Amino acid sequence: MSKVTSKLQVTVPKAIATQYRIKPGDEVLWVAAGDAVRLVPKYGPRKESTPARRLALFDLATARQRERQRDWPVGSGGKRKQRDRGWTREELYDRGRAR
Repeated sequence: MSKVTSKLQVTVPKAIATQYRIKPGDEVLWVAAGDAVRLVPKYGPRKESTPARRLALFDLATARQRERQRDWPVGSGGKRKQRDRGWTREELYDRGRAR
């Protein structure tokens, strides 16, 4: 819970500021909502939200995936060989049930 100072200032809790990407110097809007007041972050353009930045991140992720798949067996259809875990999927459905 935050306390209003004598200068009518309010501190935004760290968890909320992190979740909504509020940083020092950012502007926020105070909106009356019936018996409550909403604090709405006023976002300016951010690096990660531009289409060019998202496309660049997508291209990097695609390159990393291709690098991982490079070592997979040819003809595997993009699937890796399953390792032996000591159990099968079917066994999971019957586990813990009376027979």
